[in-house]
Amino acid sequence: MFTERRSVGLDVHARSVAAAAIDGVTGELFQTKLIPSHDHIREWLRQLPGPVAVTYEAGPTGFDLYRALAAAGVRCDVAAPSKLQKPAGDRVKTDAKDAVH
Repeated sequence: MFTERRSVGLDVHARSVAAAAIDGVTGELFQTKLIPSHDHIREWLRQLPGPVAVTYEAGPTGFDLYRALAAAGVRCDVAAPSKLQKPAGDRVKTDAKDAVH
């Protein structure tokens, strides 16, 4: 059973991070663009009513973010891009959409 109030999706790149958080109680969606700094991302996560669960796609940025979030006590999963489901007919690729899906 999950105890996290917010689910967070991150689309991580070397120069930016698109973030989307959905509140499991109200259904409210929060979206923002973050600086790709572990401290900056952790600070944004701390501002969300918690606890939170974070997922991001595996990619060229590696697993440093995973280790930083796990060390801070944040539940974090790294997903294989080939295993992520995309809505049918959704051919427009944007970082914001990737963070939500």
